[in-house]
Amino acid sequence: MKSMLIAAGLLSLCLAGAATAKPQMSTEDLLGLMLEGKSAVQGEELEEAIRTADAFPLGHAKNPVRVSQPSGERSYLNRLRCSDGNPPAYERLGSTGNSPYGNIMDIYAVRCEGSTPADSQVFMDMYHKGFSEPRPVPGFTAAQ
Repeated sequence: MKSMLIAAGLLSLCLAGAATAKPQMSTEDLLGLMLEGKSAVQGEELEEAIRTADAFPLGHAKNPVRVSQPSGERSYLNRLRCSDGNPPAYERLGSTGNSPYGNIMDIYAVRCEGSTPADSQVFMDMYHKGFSEPRPVPGFTAAQ
């Protein structure tokens, strides 16, 4: 029951933004895409949204890190390195708003204890099936 309530809440959040991105998309179609881990915006429309988002720093709410599923979020964050070469600590703060791609975003608190950047927030969009962002967010490097 709890998972159904969570799914319903996430769907309602996503519908608000996706409706403006693709007004002809039905609730059933949108839910199907979410369950498959696919973006609400696809094809040339997605490519244009990516070009527009790239005007903002990676990890910003207007340019969230694109990954595939929650495991992709964790994998991406596990590759980040603070300025001292150590991995940061991170914690999911929750879901927040819609991404430029019509999907729900997650926000993470990322902390480099005794290093820089000390405290950061990273916005992520996990509805990009098969994609894993190769670039690190500003202030970090990425482990190989």
